[in-house]
Amino acid sequence: MEEFLSSCHAAVKANTDASGQEFHVVLGNEACDLDSMVSTLAYAYFLSKTGGGETLSVPLLNICQADLVLRPDNVFLLTQAGLSPDLLLFRDQLDLGALRRAGRLLLTLVDHNILPSSDSDLEGAVVEVIDHHLLEREPRPSCPVTVEMVGSCATLVTERLIQKAPEILDRQLAELLYATILTDCVNMAPAAGKVTPKDSQYAAALEARFPSMPPRSALFKALHSAKFDVSGLNTEQMLLKDMKSLSGSFSLAVSVLYLPLEVFLQRAELEAELSQFCHKFGFELLVMMSISFTEGNEPIRELALFSHSTPYREQVCQYLEQTGNPALDLCPISSPHPRITAYHQGNALASRKKLLPLVKDFLRAREDEESRVPPTPTNSLVDGCPLDHGLPSISESALEEKFSKMADRGGS
Repeated sequence: MEEFLSSCHAAVKANTDASGQEFHVVLGNEACDLDSMVSTLAYAYFLSKTGGGETLSVPLLNICQADLVLRPDNVFLLTQAGLSPDLLLFRDQLDLGALRRAGRLLLTLVDHNILPSSDSDLEGAVVEVIDHHLLEREPRPSCPVTVEMVGSCATLVTERLIQKAPEILDRQLAELLYATILTDCVNMAPAAGKVTPKDSQYAAALEARFPSMPPRSALFKALHSAKFDVSGLNTEQMLLKDMKSLSGSFSLAVSVLYLPLEVFLQRAELEAELSQFCHKFGFELLVMMSISFTEGNEPIRELALFSHSTPYREQVCQYLEQTGNPALDLCPISSPHPRITAYHQGNALASRKKLLPLVKDFLRAREDEESRVPPTPTNSLVDGCPLDHGLPSISESALEEKFSKMADRGGS
């Protein structure tokens, strides 16, 4: 893996010729959590070992390099597996748009199946998808899609490696995949509502192949502690740590907070900081889902919605309160901030993976409703209307002359 990642770095640095080598980039989602990072690394490595030599397979993390510090669990696992974070490649180190315009880009999406609107120009380069979220993309014969609602995308990548190229699976790569499956499936605890039979099957397969793998509970506990350590983060960093953005009739972000909501709401100057965050990144609304766990690994989820626009906030709140697929079972809780609406989420199994499609449905419904509103008549009293300043003045003699002519025409 080290040799592979080093060669990718060298190729990216040498990428100065518009007519140069074709890049097959494996790209995870913009949250770049552990699952997204490991699926990206593992599948690009698989492609490098099973594809032809004409195309360079490159794993690209879908964040800027400076944002890796917000993901301590990612750094912890890399270090645990003996890989330096300096070997990684990040979104700000390779211009995908330039590669696409030069006809030198192939793109495989892992841990998401549709590109955000900001990357819509890359859609034509997508040649494969492997994901475990709700399928949103339109089918295309030239782009095979593997989408299964398992607990971890790393499970699907592990399945592909074991079925197609088991010889490339060494202990280092196996540990990356194994740790990710454990983390996403909350140590394989059924009470957390994440693990599926396929997740269990491939976690067990990795254990069988490499009996010296770290014990499940110890590995999960170490990664869990690293992931939930937000002690050194400010509010902006907490929101960016695990954030996905959406856009429609307005732009919003959905962030996961790794601490109890009550603790987050007590942060000093919180509303001002959320306002600054929205202004900086162009969001009209923030949806924040807090996650913590009981001693039995059962999730506790709470929601908070912030916006300076009361209509936006109230509309999204009403939609989420009333939705039934799945029902979130939201119960309002006290918020010390007038622009933040807070809830306890009774359906603790509904993670952001299930919340995102609901928010997308809301945005689509709102756009459809707006498109059905008839256009404003051009002669209505709106800005720029000729009647804005009243009727034009007409002299009495001019009126007499007009009526006289009309009478003459009427009599003829």
